Amino acid sequence: MIFYEDGAVVIRNMTDADAEALAAGETAQGWGDTAEKHRMRLRDQAAGRCVALAAEYCGQTAGYLSVYRRVEHGPFAGKEMPELVDFGVLEKFRRHGIGGKLMDAAEKLAGETSPVVGLGVGLHSGYGSAQRMYVLRGYVPDGSGVWYRDEVCPPYGDCRNDDDLVLYLSKKLR
Repeated sequence: MIFYEDGAVVIRNMTDADAEALAAGETAQGWGDTAEKHRMRLRDQAAGRCVALAAEYCGQTAGYLSVYRRVEHGPFAGKEMPELVDFGVLEKFRRHGIGGKLMDAAEKLAGETSPVVGLGVGLHSGYGSAQRMYVLRGYVPDGSGVWYRDEVCPPYGDCRNDDDLVLYLSKKLR
């Protein structure tokens, strides 16, 4: 299914070929990811747990984002609130509006079932552009504090500034 198209950018459902292309792109830029994380999103999509989006730029797979209708972990677990999960645009395709168009499509999908959407963002500098984008799009901290490895990090508790240190944000859609 196509969710957005303007000639250069297409936002559509992710395919197996996208999983391979994205993993190759992430490995080439030093992220060390494998296609398995994308295949997991495809399995979740097939099971009806999410909509896995892929972005194309001029015919090349350029980015991804998944919309989970219900989540089982984190501050949004058990709530009728969708969560945006695993957002990325390959570095060589950045600065073409792809991330914003992925977010637009994901928020529209989320808005079909809820007036609010949530997401988690890592706190180290590698997530800086995403942190900035989310704030500029109207996302605010949900108030649950910082999470580490899927648990609230207690005040003065130990944590490590790695990919597992996350702040959850939410946005009113309507």
